[in-house]
Amino acid sequence: MAEEEAPEQPQIDPEVLARRQAAIAHIRQFGDPILRTKARAVDHFDGALRDEIERMGRLMGDAIGVGLAAPQAGVSHRLLVYRTEPDSAVQALVNPEIEWSSRDKEWGEEGCLSLPGVHVEVERPVHVRVRALNADGDPLTVEASGFEARVIQHEVDHLDGVLILDRTTRDQRKEAVRSLRERERARDAAA
Repeated sequence: MAEEEAPEQPQIDPEVLARRQAAIAHIRQFGDPILRTKARAVDHFDGALRDEIERMGRLMGDAIGVGLAAPQAGVSHRLLVYRTEPDSAVQALVNPEIEWSSRDKEWGEEGCLSLPGVHVEVERPVHVRVRALNADGDPLTVEASGFEARVIQHEVDHLDGVLILDRTTRDQRKEAVRSLRERERARDAAA
């Protein structure tokens, strides 16, 4: 009988990896005060806002993320972008408010572009209804379930200065913070 070889891990294109690293460098990281500050409501719906949405969408895509909140891009606006399917259009929610969430909840692993390498279990409602505005200031309602609901809730948390570390167990939080500090020390030592 022939020996079975372990399946090869998919190789990430070096250009994609370089774009991801460059994008991550533009995303605010754990410890930056803007990540702990409640974002201000957007009150101007103009070309500058549409440019901000486009820039955030590119940054999220280049970072290989599924969601990004404006504070992560260094802007204190109640604005988020997300895309739960690789080929779907980027969705933007301006001044989003979760107006309803289901009693049904489930635990799921979450990572965050502002906490590279950290993955923790977070309990969230399975279904949400979100009231928001689009880039033109027109009202919209999003009813989301499963992964899409989780992504939206994660990004709305960012708008309120809440991180996944605040929503996980004490033990996972301690381990994640330890890992982040070790990474920071290693980065400082290499510099």
